[in-house]
Amino acid sequence: MKRVKFGVAVMAGGLLAMVQPASAHHSFAMFNQASTVEFKGATVVQFQWSNPHVYVVIKNGNTNYTLECSSPSGMRETGWKFDTLKAGDKIDVAFFPMRDGRPGGALKTATLPGGKVLKAW
Repeated sequence: MKRVKFGVAVMAGGLLAMVQPASAHHSFAMFNQASTVEFKGATVVQFQWSNPHVYVVIKNGNTNYTLECSSPSGMRETGWKFDTLKAGDKIDVAFFPMRDGRPGGALKTATLPGGKVLKAW
């Protein structure tokens, strides 16, 4: 009987370990998908190519905006590379803003200096 209980406990623990990473992923609800903000000529401050999401920090006027993107593998599928952006690059962006008004959002598209448009989702 103890052996059966131990086996059930091990299986339950294994299932819980597999479920946890999925539950750690946040929803898209923090972004206002009914609104799009666009900036022309924003300056790239930082381009962070990392899991689980890529981030672009831009400066528009005197304010820095942190823009969340897809995963590195998702970004690769739409033409991005780890070195697509560099600090100081001037880009045009369109993004879903944060619902709470903080300066940031979910990047929709970025237009690079040469005119190439890349999607972030």
